[in-house]
Amino acid sequence: MQTLSFAKGHATHNDFVILVDREAMTPLSADTVRWLCDRRGGIGADGVLRAVRSELIPEWQGKPDLWFMDYRNADGSIAEMCGNGLRLFVRYLLDQGLVDAEPVEIATRAGLRKAWACLDGRIKVSMGRVRVAEQPTWIESNGRRYDATTVDVGNPHAGVRLDDVEQLRALDLSVAPTFDQAVYPAGVNVEFVVPVAENALQMRVFERGVGETQSCGTGVVASAAAQLHSLGRQTGSLTVTVPGGALKVDVDDDQAYLTGPAVVVAQGRVTLPKQ
Repeated sequence: MQTLSFAKGHATHNDFVILVDREAMTPLSADTVRWLCDRRGGIGADGVLRAVRSELIPEWQGKPDLWFMDYRNADGSIAEMCGNGLRLFVRYLLDQGLVDAEPVEIATRAGLRKAWACLDGRIKVSMGRVRVAEQPTWIESNGRRYDATTVDVGNPHAGVRLDDVEQLRALDLSVAPTFDQAVYPAGVNVEFVVPVAENALQMRVFERGVGETQSCGTGVVASAAAQLHSLGRQTGSLTVTVPGGALKVDVDDDQAYLTGPAVVVAQGRVTLPKQ
């Protein structure tokens, strides 16, 4: 049986197992990821962050000397991007002295991302350009169909605006929302949002491949961009409150930025089960 070093942490209570696999010697199977993320039989997490040197990743061989964030959802599926995971990934690399220059550059499946350590301990990350689709679609949850806005943050999102906070709290997200598979053939992250002020939102999220989580970084950015779009604005700053805490989103003409806490809470060794 194989034994690995790991760390565990969270970013606004969206939690992850972190594995450093510098030379890409420990490829992760879907079964291994599911076991690691199992909250009773494994370590427990919403996903796994595996750190690999970029020169060992075919699509990043022309950009050496970076860390590649290999992100997997709790169900073992591969995801393009994770904003909360990225902040925790950078926090861990900084704490371990594996990166030092700022901005920290990280290779991801959604492209190159940059990160900065704030003086108050939070981590700020670039999230790429956010694209809000003009054509609406739909989401069904709790027996009701809602209009939804499609947003691309390097991964797919569907945003649903609710009338008030009580409606948001009453949602049962123990059951996965359904969606138009013609619009989202690879699945979608679904955000339910209530504007509580022009520049402030409250949100709950059902993450593709995970279920309801306490926070979703890309979902927070998607919701902020959709809110700006509804106001006829392309740029601005918003605060988005999720069950796990509050995050700041800044959107300019070419880039969105996500700022929030990220904390490593434990380190240890784990023995993987036989496959």
